[in-house]
Amino acid sequence: MAQVQRMSRLMIKTLRDDPADAETLSHKLLVRAGYVRRNAAGIWSWLPLGKKVLDNISNVVREEMDAIGAQEVLLPALLPKEPYEASGRWEEYGDLLFRLKDRKGGDYLLGPTHEEIFTQTVKDQCTSYKDLPVMLYQIQTKYRDEARPRSGVLRGREFHMKDSYSFDTTDEGLAHSYALHRAAYIKIFERLGLDHRVVSAVSGAMGGSASEEFLAPAAAGEDTFADCPNCDYAANTEAVTFELTPVDGSAHGAVEELDTPDTPTIETLAAHLGVPASATLKNLLVKVDGEIVAVGVPGHREVDLGKLGEHLAPAVVELVTAEDFVGRDDLVRGYVGPQGLEKVRYLADPRVAPGTSWITGANKEGKHAASVVAGRDFEVDQYLDVVVVEEGDPCPKCGTGLVLDRAIEIGHIFQLGRKYADTFQLDVLGQQGKPVRVTMGSYGIGVSRAVAALTEQTADDKGLCWPARSPRPTSTSSPPARHSRPSWPWTSRRSSTRRACASWSTTVPASRRREVHRLRADRRAQDPGGGPPLRRRRPGAQGPPHRRARGADRRRGDRPPDGRPGLITHTAHEEGPAHRARGPSSYGHRPGCVRRIRIGQAARPVEVRRTRPTASPRTPG
Repeated sequence: MAQVQRMSRLMIKTLRDDPADAETLSHKLLVRAGYVRRNAAGIWSWLPLGKKVLDNISNVVREEMDAIGAQEVLLPALLPKEPYEASGRWEEYGDLLFRLKDRKGGDYLLGPTHEEIFTQTVKDQCTSYKDLPVMLYQIQTKYRDEARPRSGVLRGREFHMKDSYSFDTTDEGLAHSYALHRAAYIKIFERLGLDHRVVSAVSGAMGGSASEEFLAPAAAGEDTFADCPNCDYAANTEAVTFELTPVDGSAHGAVEELDTPDTPTIETLAAHLGVPASATLKNLLVKVDGEIVAVGVPGHREVDLGKLGEHLAPAVVELVTAEDFVGRDDLVRGYVGPQGLEKVRYLADPRVAPGTSWITGANKEGKHAASVVAGRDFEVDQYLDVVVVEEGDPCPKCGTGLVLDRAIEIGHIFQLGRKYADTFQLDVLGQQGKPVRVTMGSYGIGVSRAVAALTEQTADDKGLCWPARSPRPTSTSSPPARHSRPSWPWTSRRSSTRRACASWSTTVPASRRREVHRLRADRRAQDPGGGPPLRRRRPGAQGPPHRRARGADRRRGDRPPDGRPGLITHTAHEEGPAHRARGPSSYGHRPGCVRRIRIGQAARPVEVRRTRPTASPRTPG
């Protein structure tokens, strides 16, 4: 039975006003309601109510993971540098890692994810194909040095996460483990009452092939996803693709140089020539690990630096500055064109397909060129989907215009393949007696993020409003009313026994029985031949909870063996011979009367036997 927590003893302090730095609804409500408190930027304390919600979500996650056969472990959060250096993520994560040194000068980090450590653990524990497949998971605090922690617990420097990993000997086994986790995640979010979408995603620094995100639509979300209203296509905007479709460019004329002074931007160029921006070609210069690279997109679209970074990971992508043009005569700021760029690698969006004609820079100050045809006048070194996805862009599956929405990422699953197994030489002995390379999957759920997502989706104008199936912190209960009919422990007899007793008996609390007996003795004195008139209760009725016997009642032995006071129930009397009986007999009972004493959960008849003197009826007073 769960321990009852009284509100009078609960440590909860609410706030009247929103925190000054609060931007999102979940940030405001969780702080004002006393669920969390801020210690520093991106660092939060979970107070009693918040900790209960966090634990309840963890329990739901744990139950569903156990249901698919995963086994829970707990690995350290303080990790050595060497495994992450071997996988390359010591450098890939860059400033996101919390790095530290011990007193001996050794390098350590606070774990952002644990692929490397889980791989080493399985390599140590599993040596044969008979040990696989295996799925391991943990629920632990992770650490990332976010540049701008914000939105409360949505983006912090430490956060609670469930990360699990599958290990199989075949790609088919990996696909099966991936499907098990996908189905388990759907059950978890349904149990939590979260409205969610499963969308295609990019792997990024995690590596691997197939990748899907679980997103909770919310205005405070930092992710944007595209949803097709006509088919089942849904994807993070970073994963939306555009099909490369070459066109026939033979009808376009020769390149024409145009005099376009003071037109370094697409807007000024389109206004000067009187053409739409979509007819121009925008060439953005970036540095990829220090090397200048040109990226071409239609003039009316923007380059998504996040998508570009995902495509080029683990390389670092950054914009060029004015200093980068110094000493580069081939690069004219504001008038760069792809034709003639021999020393610069040229990347382009699939919309800049072979055969398409553009107006672009002529690599001369105040000059642009028209009728520049892709594939004829310049070559694209690599095509990448790098434009910012917009509402109405065609669906990759059916061509219908896409709808965009904001969401919070609450889960992510990856088919890692053999990336980490190759790094750490994770092999097991196969059925043929030869080493077999293990393939892996990685699956994460943001436990603390789920709290914020639930808040964003379910809060109303009055504040927090946890759904009925969600991990609300407590279930409230009120004490019974003074004369209500609760199920007290002493009424736990079989219902048939209770009905039989209630139909002909009257229950009297032990603390009042003297008064009742005196009243009945007076009535017998008036009518010695008849039994005491008994007050009847309606069938099935129960009396109020009994009180403890006081004073003489205890000394006379009416307290039952189990420590609970008894209730005396009188039945209709009957005459009998004079006898002597055990127990109390000086309560004014008529000799020969049978009384019923309820002790604890038992009700047993006891005969009161006492010599009955022959005397005339007593008169009142």
